[in-house]
Amino acid sequence: MRKLVYYVASTLDGFIAAPDGSYDALPLHDDVRDHLVAHWPQTFPAFLHEHFGIDRPQGRFDALVMGRHTYDPALKVGVTSPYAHLKQYVFSRSLAPADYPDVEIVAGDPVAFVQELKRQPGGDIWLCGGGQLAGQLLGEVDELVVKLHPTLLGSGIPIVDREFDPRRFRLVETRPFDSGLVILRYLAG
Repeated sequence: MRKLVYYVASTLDGFIAAPDGSYDALPLHDDVRDHLVAHWPQTFPAFLHEHFGIDRPQGRFDALVMGRHTYDPALKVGVTSPYAHLKQYVFSRSLAPADYPDVEIVAGDPVAFVQELKRQPGGDIWLCGGGQLAGQLLGEVDELVVKLHPTLLGSGIPIVDREFDPRRFRLVETRPFDSGLVILRYLAG
């Protein structure tokens, strides 16, 4: 069965973006960028592939799910298919599917949708964000990969936005970088 992988950048205090949704406080340093290009090329938007020398972004994912607020930055710059190399599902009750033919707009229950998606053949599914969608899908997350930035924001968009409901993950890999960022990989359970 396919896995749902929440691959996300976070601050030390658990925020994935500033209160306004910006993520300038989470810079991509050269040492980390080189590692991500080599090991996680599918997680770069398609319009950045040429810039970073990504010819064919191969890897474990063939689909991604994201919330409306995660999709918005691409729309603001006129990009309707930010990850054209993957099957893209955007959860939104306000976007009209006919207006966004390059992605599949999903207005229904994210949990039921992802459970069905996981039963279908294919590669793993990237939970691209954001915090509200991650909160709804936390019980479906099989793997958590956190790019932990050595930064404190104080407030912002949490990595998981949901009511109190502890979930335990098991650390299986760490990868520190000279810039201070650490990639942490966890498995559910």
